[in-house]
Amino acid sequence: MKTQFSFGKNGIEVSVPDGFVCQVVKSRSAAALTDGPRWALGDALEAALDNPIGCESLAALAAGKKTAAISVCDITRPAPNRVTLPPLLARLHEAGIPAEGITILIATGLHRAATTDEIETILGPAIASTYKVVSHDARALAEHRTLGRTVRGTPVFIDERFMAAELHITLGFIEQHLMLGFSGGRKLIAPGLAAQETIKAIHSPKFMREPLATEGSISGNPLHAELLEIARMARHDFSLDVTLTQNREISGVFAGDPVKAHAAGVKFVETNCLETLTEPVDAVITSAAGYPLDLTFYQTIKGVTAAAHVVRPGGRILILSECAEGVGSPEFARKLGGYQGHAQYLEAIRATAVEVDQWQLEKLALTGLEHELYFYTPGVKREQLGSLGARAFDTVDEAVAALLDGLPDGARVALIPEGPYTFARAE
Repeated sequence: MKTQFSFGKNGIEVSVPDGFVCQVVKSRSAAALTDGPRWALGDALEAALDNPIGCESLAALAAGKKTAAISVCDITRPAPNRVTLPPLLARLHEAGIPAEGITILIATGLHRAATTDEIETILGPAIASTYKVVSHDARALAEHRTLGRTVRGTPVFIDERFMAAELHITLGFIEQHLMLGFSGGRKLIAPGLAAQETIKAIHSPKFMREPLATEGSISGNPLHAELLEIARMARHDFSLDVTLTQNREISGVFAGDPVKAHAAGVKFVETNCLETLTEPVDAVITSAAGYPLDLTFYQTIKGVTAAAHVVRPGGRILILSECAEGVGSPEFARKLGGYQGHAQYLEAIRATAVEVDQWQLEKLALTGLEHELYFYTPGVKREQLGSLGARAFDTVDEAVAALLDGLPDGARVALIPEGPYTFARAE
């Protein structure tokens, strides 16, 4: 059986020999808004901004103000800012906020700054050249405002350029997230615009090892509750989130009160996008969803953890990721290069000071304790993977053969071409 997987910008074909029961798994999706004349995309955006969920219209919120800050996703997220930003900006201008009073912040978290070309990709050339656009720098503590501590003790530092504005807006999209349940809303403030001191605290073992801090989990997720509290402290005034189809078209628009609008978007995803398998499978071949999410091994881990929800305990997971930019941050690269095993890693970081990006490997280790992990990541050398390199392969065919080796005839294999963009569970 041959299947096309998302991989880099061009995709990759995967061939599974006969003898296995293969199932291609894709997220269910609501129709794109452009598919229906009654709710055309433009109408949906206009309605969401003028009649938002749980608060006044954006124009009313902006009235009398002279400055606004808008937090948007970086290049690793396929947020359709070119579509959603223009009508939002128009309402700010109509309310009296001039172009020079608007700052657009690229919510990098601890990712690198956006390049000039990436800013044009994220925003479109016209917006990129008209407005002040800056990348957040989590490592520059002096560029953040101190807001105190949360009830759980997290120190809160948020980008001063965001805090200094009179109106605080986030612009994103909602999909499953490996520790926060779902992306969007509050995530565009923390970790998006938070200092590394805040980011380290919310990614500590205290949160990472919570069973409910996982994909698709909101109710009872302590990390979700923590980020909502941080967003309130940062006076998160208005959010505009969308949901996307498999082809990255907009299927839903959710604007307004950041808590209520985000909750409505999550409910929409849970209702329209969850794909259910009748039983767990023996092995999974998945991807990191292709460009731009599979630029680094750090981001690749999201494909591994998402696949764990459909494979049986002790089952196997093969992740395909181009990793065109290599491993990730220097801190993550050092951790990965010295990786000696899942249990060893978890024990080593249990009671030590949190280091940048250790949490992504922590999530990988937790998954690796339950499943056998295999890798085809050609942008990363085997020696850069520590002990994980023992199951890293030079070709996709070698990786597939190793994954399937020893499985009995009739073993169930799930093929997930879109990786972490596929919201799936096994009964």
